[in-house]
Amino acid sequence: MALAVASVPVAAPPLRLHDFQFALPPELIAQVPLERRDHARLLVLERRTGRMAHAHVHELPDFLRPGDLLVFNDTRVVPARLACRGPSGGAVELLLIRAEAAGRWLCLGKPARRLRTGTILRLPDGATARVAAVRRGGEYHVDFERPDDVTALLSRYGELPLPPYIRRPHGLLPIDQTRYQTVFARKSGAVAAPTAGLHFTDELLRAVRQRGINTATLTLHVGPGTFRPVRVDDPRDHRMDAEWCDVPQDTAGAIVAARRRGGRVVAVGTTTTRALESAAQLDGTVEAGPRWADRFIVPGDDFRVVDALFTNFHLPGSTLLLLVSAMAGRDITLSAYDTAIRHRYRFYSYGDAMLIV
Repeated sequence: MALAVASVPVAAPPLRLHDFQFALPPELIAQVPLERRDHARLLVLERRTGRMAHAHVHELPDFLRPGDLLVFNDTRVVPARLACRGPSGGAVELLLIRAEAAGRWLCLGKPARRLRTGTILRLPDGATARVAAVRRGGEYHVDFERPDDVTALLSRYGELPLPPYIRRPHGLLPIDQTRYQTVFARKSGAVAAPTAGLHFTDELLRAVRQRGINTATLTLHVGPGTFRPVRVDDPRDHRMDAEWCDVPQDTAGAIVAARRRGGRVVAVGTTTTRALESAAQLDGTVEAGPRWADRFIVPGDDFRVVDALFTNFHLPGSTLLLLVSAMAGRDITLSAYDTAIRHRYRFYSYGDAMLIV
């Protein structure tokens, strides 16, 4: 009589943040966009073999197959950075993240010394706001005197919140107003661009479709949580903020159709990936509808929906690099980053791109 052998769960391999660090020359951090969106360089990485090829974004259709499905994030960046004054006239900056209730917004703010519970802020239109609560990580609940006017206030006085690693002596350039938005941005709500999508032009989208490659969209309003630094030794202990997203029924159906014809689901950006994997079902389908994307993807995690990833180059030790490493493996990912650095690729929001297949 054969004895039953109890299965023993296999422990996940240890993750250490220092294993996802690399040295990046500061001059490779892109400070301005290229003249043409789709003329950025493209590093194509075959994740199963580690083989790489150098190309340009406008050549992307050559690396996809008829029947593939490209999924984009159509969120639109809000001019959410607002210059205010404290009670004594000192400068205060708010970054409005989202409305929490009538007139109350979750904000990032600085400097912290001028933001205490009860502090009254003078807004650019002459109205006031009050700091209702101080939260963790530089976050605040702020009550606005004119709740119905906040959107108009941002439209008139707000600035696009470029990432802090874009350092310019005179701040925003006129080109940022268009180039820090994707050409398919439709639904306002993000405080940062889904940067992989910045590379696409109307001409490239037409070329993709002419090759028999389908496209679909979803919405994930990118918040500061995507970029919050990992400060724990084991990244799995990091708490990543949930972000609001919505997967339309048409997109869920397009994923099913792509699977039936043998096509791949190619996520354009880590935000698209996070939205799809947060809505993923066990059978690889996606549940349509709005939700909070709460999936934090690290090496060792499975992808139920996404087969390939088009993305930018990310910060050392970031949640975004961890997601890319989950797709391609840590060693292959860092080898690709080393290659990109040696070949002088441009990094971060206005930088070059990578296709992982």
